[in-house]
Amino acid sequence: MTKDFIQHGDVSVYDHCIFVAYMSCRIANKLNLKVDKRSLIRGALLHDYFLYDWHDKNKPVKLHGFRHPKIAFKNASEDFALNKKERDIILHHMFPLNPVPPTSKEAWIICLADKICATRETFGSQPSKQLNNIYRHLDILYI
Repeated sequence: MTKDFIQHGDVSVYDHCIFVAYMSCRIANKLNLKVDKRSLIRGALLHDYFLYDWHDKNKPVKLHGFRHPKIAFKNASEDFALNKKERDIILHHMFPLNPVPPTSKEAWIICLADKICATRETFGSQPSKQLNNIYRHLDILYI
């Protein structure tokens, strides 16, 4: 379903979550941080698992920016077994818009990566080209 919903610009929620997972790993690697990579990636992939079109004016979710972390958490909890770090990532990735800060390194990294990716997707040139490069890179990793 996330492939069918637009997140920022012309980027789907699915692609945005892939971009955040990739960017999070880049940040952790660049800063040589010891992190739980499994939780980092799972949290990134599920941080926007809200499963609705927040641009649809006929079915608006009021205050999407404030409310979607709890909605994503509820949906992810119903579909997946989440550990403490994954819960922290999903619930607190919108800090400081939501006032409760993350408590784990992984959640702080996702919080930063999400803002970098959202900015690039909204204001950057050719976000689709950036995403295609990421997908090509991931193909190399998994061959």
